[in-house]
Amino acid sequence: QVQLVESGGGLVQAGGSLRLSCAASRRIFSFNGMGWYRQGPGKQRELVATIASGGSTNYADSVKDRFTISRDNAKNTVYLQMNSLKPADTGVYICNAVGVRIYSYSPEREYWGQGTQVTVSS
Repeated sequence: QVQLVESGGGLVQAGGSLRLSCAASRRIFSFNGMGWYRQGPGKQRELVATIASGGSTNYADSVKDRFTISRDNAKNTVYLQMNSLKPADTGVYICNAVGVRIYSYSPEREYWGQGTQVTVSS
């Protein structure tokens, strides 16, 4: 089993920045992709950003040019740098990992973190 542990959320004023981290609880053999989703008050969960094992990234239109996803393979950690935050960015940010293999012979599995709250005040 793998646990994804998020950190870095908090309360920030509009225009401010936060950096979220998502650390896997153990070393893994491989993964297909990791990403961040968010769920705002009364809204459905939506994709924020993803990073593939090869390094390619994908962003929601609403966060392009403001958010940057990156990873540190040695630390089994993925980051989300969020700049120029807006009240609309408020929500629970949840880490996701797909196609995870703990060992070379392990089946691929998907994992979700518990989420970290981000609140942007106007």
